[in-house]
Amino acid sequence: MIPLVRSTSVAVLLLVAARASAQHSHSDSAPVMSAVDMSAMAAHMETTPTRKVTPADSLRAHDIVNDLRVAIAKYRDVKVAEADGFKMFAPQIRNQLVYHFTRNLWALENQFTFNAARPTSLLYRRDAQGKFVLVGAMYTAPKRYMVSDLDKRIPTSVAQWHKHIDWCLPPRGANERWTEMKNGRPVFGPVGVATREECDAAGGRFVKEVFGWMVHANVFASNDPKVIWGDSHMRGDEMMER
Repeated sequence: MIPLVRSTSVAVLLLVAARASAQHSHSDSAPVMSAVDMSAMAAHMETTPTRKVTPADSLRAHDIVNDLRVAIAKYRDVKVAEADGFKMFAPQIRNQLVYHFTRNLWALENQFTFNAARPTSLLYRRDAQGKFVLVGAMYTAPKRYMVSDLDKRIPTSVAQWHKHIDWCLPPRGANERWTEMKNGRPVFGPVGVATREECDAAGGRFVKEVFGWMVHANVFASNDPKVIWGDSHMRGDEMMER
């Protein structure tokens, strides 16, 4: 999702992109990405390389999980989170797989320092009755960070950080072009064209890095580290929600 809502235009960007993807799938239900969509999204994703887990990594990740669980347990009640300043990102998008509630102050802090107890966003899913269920949180880090910097925050052997790259955006003031297709595929956004040349040919604006680094910690979803630090972004949970 988004590490810090810097302006209304950024929120509009994601909202329109999500609507475009909904049109592409001809569905208002939760997204099910095709192999072609997943391949297209992969071209817009940069992830940290994996490395062998060390005992020290496991211990540090375990401590982060414990600290986060204690810190955000009170936010199982979403009303408490909202009262503390967390706001749902893109509330206009229906049937999101994961709802991000962001506290801008903590998002800003994440750009300069790391505190396991102060994540950028809380992550919720809806149960069968439509009630928000807290599953974890999202941490963010600046675009400029190297893998070694990210590793100091959360071991890259345990968690795979990611960021969204190589987006082609419509010209400013041309939001109606978000739904534009070529050869049956979207031109713009998270599953659109992925090279500057293709974007230039479409008359779009090429953006090398859309947001900074991010990682999910699903601390209330399981006790299994693979589930806790597993991230479903390659299924499009972040950019393809609708």
